[in-house]
Amino acid sequence: MKHLSPKEAWTWLQAEQARREAAGLEGPLFVDVRMEIESLYVGRPPGVENIPWYEYPDLTPDPERFAAAVTAEAGDKERPVLLICRSGKRTLDAGQALEAAGFSEVAHVVHGFEGDLNEAFKRSSINGWRHDGLPWEQM
Repeated sequence: MKHLSPKEAWTWLQAEQARREAAGLEGPLFVDVRMEIESLYVGRPPGVENIPWYEYPDLTPDPERFAAAVTAEAGDKERPVLLICRSGKRTLDAGQALEAAGFSEVAHVVHGFEGDLNEAFKRSSINGWRHDGLPWEQM
């Protein structure tokens, strides 16, 4: 699994999209593994597909269900997949599940969308997608 900073991930997404389009292939699949409510209300990168690693009320990961849902969305396990979550922790387990399911190219966004907590227990102030000023949208 590739570990990409938010800025590296954004650059990789754009380059991979252009490279695959030139080859007549579908671009990389960008997956937000947060719960749907997190993705909608906190914000998310544009063009991301929400496939939760776990969902309320169970809050229990189901790696096989997750891999099956990503497989259905990707259409091909050779299609590159980039994962993002709140802080970059859930994507590690989710990425391992995809690799175990046979995906050949999996990457995740280190620090995720909101990044690490600061000394006041607030996110988006140290690192992360939003902190780095990358494109995002909110419901």
